[in-house]
Amino acid sequence: MTQKTSAPASKPPAPDPEKEALLESPPEEVASPCLMVIFGALGDLTKRKLIPALYNLASSKLLAPEFAVVGIGRDPLSDEAFRDRLRADLTEFATVPIEPATADWLFERLHYVAGDFTDPDLYVRLGARLTEVDTEHGNHGDYLFYLAIPPSFFDDVVGNLGTAGLLKEAEGQWRRLVVEKPFGRDVESARALNKMVGEQVREDQIYRIDHYLGKETVQNIMAFRFANGIFEPIWNRRYIDHVQITVAENVGVEGRGTYYEEAGALRDMVANHMFQILALIAMEPPISFAGNAVRDERVKVLQAIHPLTPESVLTDAVRGQYREGLLQGEKVPAYRAEARSRRDRTPRPLWRSSSRSTIGASPTCRSTCGPASDCPSG
Repeated sequence: MTQKTSAPASKPPAPDPEKEALLESPPEEVASPCLMVIFGALGDLTKRKLIPALYNLASSKLLAPEFAVVGIGRDPLSDEAFRDRLRADLTEFATVPIEPATADWLFERLHYVAGDFTDPDLYVRLGARLTEVDTEHGNHGDYLFYLAIPPSFFDDVVGNLGTAGLLKEAEGQWRRLVVEKPFGRDVESARALNKMVGEQVREDQIYRIDHYLGKETVQNIMAFRFANGIFEPIWNRRYIDHVQITVAENVGVEGRGTYYEEAGALRDMVANHMFQILALIAMEPPISFAGNAVRDERVKVLQAIHPLTPESVLTDAVRGQYREGLLQGEKVPAYRAEARSRRDRTPRPLWRSSSRSTIGASPTCRSTCGPASDCPSG
């Protein structure tokens, strides 16, 4: 009697991570060639958000070879000095390891124009520079204007761009206008700004954006709510007692004192960042995840909010500012000691609402306000 032997079972092939990634999500398309113009190219938003984001796109091979950037700022800099400055910023604020070859590819596409945002001559020189850069890189005349500047300059920049003819679309070329928050100081100024922008470009050319929505945690809110079989059925008032929203910053005003003196934390954080998160948390399921469908449901949430009356503000909100203290073991200055902040006025960097949402622009562990009598702003 012979014993039948069988060949040892072969091990299944090891999974291919790249193939699995393709199965999980459709491949992303490379952006069409364009020239990105950044107003406020030396500002905080550019160094902390825009340049790291552009590097990430370049690292993922999602920028066209013809892509280029023209930065606009007040400081007189050469292209090389501008590139060196942003290279240092990328080293500090990059969200992924930096590959020298990719960084070189990106920075050789950066150019710079210096000038005053309110000076019409700047836009004449900008038009000439755009033509020059377009010829060098082959952007096909497609321009994206990104306004990473205080809202007080929106009117001047958009108006001058329109007067200079830089927003005009012709012969298949497109123009886009990206406006960062805050959009106006109040309802009246926001409506006036909408009217002014609408006189220069069509609505489908305008992107009013909030960079806070690009945070991974914020982007995950919708998936957490609507694609999670555990939480989706119980995400309603029957099972949730209340919601707390806390903003805990790990940096102070730093060099943004001029901006904060103009905007204040209420306009900087509450009327955009916090309301965006609130809308994502409280919205009903949209009929689809198309942009307009999601927007419609979020608008319903905002329309349902009961505004604070002048009387209720006195009892339902506490205003204050951070004092000097320690942050991660290092001494940090008070708000009034920050660069470019006015020492002779009460600023608005911290808000705590009794409606159980804590909203602040003060660095974590500096100081917080309790009763009104304890408020360091007096």
